[in-house]
Formats: sequence, structure tokens, C-alpha cells
Amino acid sequence: MKIAAYVSGLLGLALLIALVISTDFTGMVQTMERGGWKLFLLIPYRAPFFLLYAIGWLYLLRPYDSERHAGLGYLFWVTAVRDSIDRLLPVASVGGGVAAVRLLCWRGLAAAPVGATVVVEILLTLSVSYLFTAMGLLLLSGFNATGPEYRRLLLAFLVTLPVPAVTALLLRYGSVFKRLQKFFRPLVGATALSEGAAALDRELLACFRRRRTLLLAGTLQFAALISGSFEIWFALRLFGHPVGANTALVLESMTQAIRLLAFVIPAGLGVQEAGLVLFGHTLGINGELALAVSMTKRAREVLCGLPSLLSWQWVEGQRLQMLKGKAA
Repeated sequence: MKIAAYVSGLLGLALLIALVISTDFTGMVQTMERGGWKLFLLIPYRAPFFLLYAIGWLYLLRPYDSERHAGLGYLFWVTAVRDSIDRLLPVASVGGGVAAVRLLCWRGLAAAPVGATVVVEILLTLSVSYLFTAMGLLLLSGFNATGPEYRRLLLAFLVTLPVPAVTALLLRYGSVFKRLQKFFRPLVGATALSEGAAALDRELLACFRRRRTLLLAGTLQFAALISGSFEIWFALRLFGHPVGANTALVLESMTQAIRLLAFVIPAGLGVQEAGLVLFGHTLGINGELALAVSMTKRAREVLCGLPSLLSWQWVEGQRLQMLKGKAA
């Protein structure tokens, strides 16, 4: 998996370099300079995105945390850490979930129910991402922008559309983790892993039965995805090329769709830029503007993500020191 991550990362980097070479790099830099200090306002704006996810997760965790050991503030921080791990580290968008389970277990919550809520949250994100893509495709057809790029993405969307539903059915009725445990039993033994797999399958069934909570969490995630389009709307406005809300929604949804399809490429490197250039051109946005928008989003990811990663490592270090002190 590490080799695959490095290879896909190099391919994404090569694509990014090719895009930069094929456009006016100086023009892109000048465009970003035109935005000025106001581009930094996108950093605090990311907070509502994390807050919406954290609220949905709070409701999913409610039956397992009656004493509120993990409050909204703590979940907000863990959500930010999850996002920074998935976006900035070569973990194929799953490492953040593993870290989240660990961080919540520190607050006294059981691993199986927390793991179940994380799995359900990832499935909800996958489902609402397809819904967000469908909305973008419909809006894009309204612009009469149904060229080759549109048809390719539509085909990929239709071919992979059953994935969320099939995944949900397998998780609910297929005892997936128990089957995985049987597969890995010869390698890791049967006791603890067997009990954990069975518990995780049980908690997943319990989560799936809470339909109102799932609907609420999914709605909040969908609102969070829509809120991301403001970044594009705001950046283009500062760059002297204002667009309407529908155009920003199309660009954000198409970008997220391409990143979803190319999830093995760390941070969607090169893929995000290619999506913005391709669909931006369709909507009258030149390559320099599209790359400037992408670089703005990249800068926001780094400036939001690094403090989260550093705080996570600091907390890990503090806990390690505490455990060493107890052992001594």
C-alpha cells in the first residue's frame, strides 16, 4: 500500500507539473497576488465545515456516550485532525478514521461502537458525495456544457453509482468484519480479533437502525459539502472574475467527484487541478484562474491542516509521557 501511495503520488505530481507548464505560471501567481490578504479569510471559514460534521457525529455517538465524555468541542478538534490526516498524509483517505477511533477511546468510549460510527460516517460521506456530484452534473447540463469531459464523468458516475448502496447492504447484512476476521485468523489468532469483529458488526446494525439520526448526519454532511463551494466563489471574486453560485457549486462538485474517483492519489494531487482546469474552461474560466483557485484551496488545506496535525502529535506525545510515568 505504501508503494501504491508513493507511485500514485508521483503520478499526481507529474500531472500537476504538466498543468503548470502548460499554463502561464506568472499569470497564475499574479492572479493570486490580486486576491491579497483577504484569501486568508478562507482559513476561519473552514470551521463551519468541521462543525457540521462534528454535530452529525455527536448524534451518532449519543447512545454510547451518555455522560458526554466527548463533547462537541472535542469532536470538532478530532474532526479537524481526521480531515488533515486524510488530506495531507498518504493514507488513501482512511487513516483519519483510524486516528479518530483512537482519540475517542482515550475519552473512555468503547472501540467497537466508536468504530461503527466512524464506518457509518464514511459511508454517509460517500453517499452524499454522489448526491453532490449528481447535483453538479444537473447544473452543468443547464449550462449546455456537455462536452467529452462531462460525458466521461457521467459514465464514471453511473458505473460506480451502485457502490454506496452495495457497501451499505454488505455492512448491514454481510457480517463483513466477522468474515474478515475468519480470513485473517491464521495470521493473527482468533480470540481478541474474533470478539472485536463480532462486536463491530453488532454495533453497525444498531447504527443502521437509527434512520432519523442517519438522515440528520447525512443532511449536515451535504450542507458541509455545499459550503465548500463558497471557497471557489470567494476566490474568483477576489481574482476579479466573479461567478454565480451555480457555477461555484458545479466547480466544487466536479472537483470533489474527481478526487473521490482518484482517492488513491494522496491529497488528490494533480487531480484536483486537472478537474478545475477542465471544467473551468467549460464555464469560461481560463487555466491560470483555475490553477490559482486550486492553489488557494491547497494553501487553505495546509494552513488548516498543519496546526491540527501538530496538536495531534503533541497530544500523542503528552499521553506517551504520562504512560511512561505510570510505568516507572
